[in-house]
Order: sequence, then structure tokens, then C-alpha cells
Amino acid sequence: MAKGRTSYSCGLDAAVDVVGGKWKPLILWALHSHGPVRFGELRRSVPGVSEKMLVQQLRELEADGVVHREVYREVPPRVEYSLTELGRALNTALLPLGEWGDRFMDQILARKAASGEAA
Repeated sequence: MAKGRTSYSCGLDAAVDVVGGKWKPLILWALHSHGPVRFGELRRSVPGVSEKMLVQQLRELEADGVVHREVYREVPPRVEYSLTELGRALNTALLPLGEWGDRFMDQILARKAASGEAA
């Protein structure tokens, strides 16, 4: 839950609070597709995300209980990220949204190009 929030108006409000933003859905999808991954591999799986933004988004997803961060006490230290049960359920809920995007991607891009808006 975002800092300072004590309630939501509906389930969609709660879901958007957890998954809102440009990078979180892509991070969730990458973790779903690749399973437990190290930071570098995750960053390569989400083209365009900066290291700083990925760290910030992972911390928020971890605080929301969607992502698990496992630190292995090795030399050198190893950290892996994976989806929790809550994260897997959220990804399942996002599947229809991704299918919608696949289905209408060309139309979305065409409308953005026609309006001069960058995609």
C-alpha cells in the first residue's frame, strides 16, 4: 500500500496501487517468464529500465509482498528475485490485460502515430 494510505475505494484501486507504473508489470512478467533470477538477468529482461528504477520498483514490489528477495551467503554474495504466491496470482490476473495488448497493439501504435504521440 502506498505510504499514507489506509484504505482503498475498490479492488481495482488496490491492484493498481501495487502494479501501477511503467515498469512493475514488465518486472512481474519477466519474473514469471524466467523464474528466480539475479538482478543483472532481470535488468536485461526489462529493456530500457535503469538500474536505479529497477532497484526502486523491486523494493516496492517486495514491500507489497509480490516479490521475494533471496540473499545467498556466498562469496561473492548472490541475490535472486522471484514471485511470491501473491505475485503469481497477480500475474495470472494481468494475463488478460497482456492478451488485450497483444490483440490491439497495432491499433494502439497506429493511433499514437496518427496523433503524434510517442509510444
